[in-house]
Amino acid sequence: MELVVGRVVKSHGIKGEVVVEVRTDEPDERFAVGAVLRGRKPREQKLHNYTVEAAREHSGRLLLRLTGVADRTGSDAMRGILFVVDSDDLSPSSDPDEFYDHELEGLPVRIVAGRPDGGTEIGTVREVLHTAAGELLAIRPADDSSREILIPFVTEIVPTVSVADSMIEIDPPGGLLDPDFGEPPTKAKKQRETKLRRTTEENE
Repeated sequence: MELVVGRVVKSHGIKGEVVVEVRTDEPDERFAVGAVLRGRKPREQKLHNYTVEAAREHSGRLLLRLTGVADRTGSDAMRGILFVVDSDDLSPSSDPDEFYDHELEGLPVRIVAGRPDGGTEIGTVREVLHTAAGELLAIRPADDSSREILIPFVTEIVPTVSVADSMIEIDPPGGLLDPDFGEPPTKAKKQRETKLRRTTEENE
């Protein structure tokens, strides 16, 4: 699976620099001088290699100069290019509470044992949503209904996540699984190379 680590927003100046929207937790590594980036236009499949000649921050943005892009014409042609990595090439996180989005998507979700409804299959994770209020698991219900269940990704509600065992267990408070609970959040872009951290409600 391709994960986006950056997107060229626009050109900068007349010497070929481009402004990059960073979509990775490891920008210093991904965009280090000498790094080879794989990039493509959004609607294209063919990937091209771009070597980083220089990287710097400017007004909170990342500016890159790439080999072979030496003027404004060249940098303008880079607009919209997505820099990607393959999820198979990523090392697992050493933090047991950190996960990549793609590791969680598709995992089955059930009620934690010890409750009257313990073991009940809720559905599968359709996608991970990154919102201003925090991260949410968007779950496709097991009954194949068209509705979506949104679960806050905090340890109090999601006590068990096992990628190895392909299972997520939740301990939802009353009402959370009701169809009309809460308001739909504003969805952010997905499939970034960023880690999702399971937090505690005290740390939110």
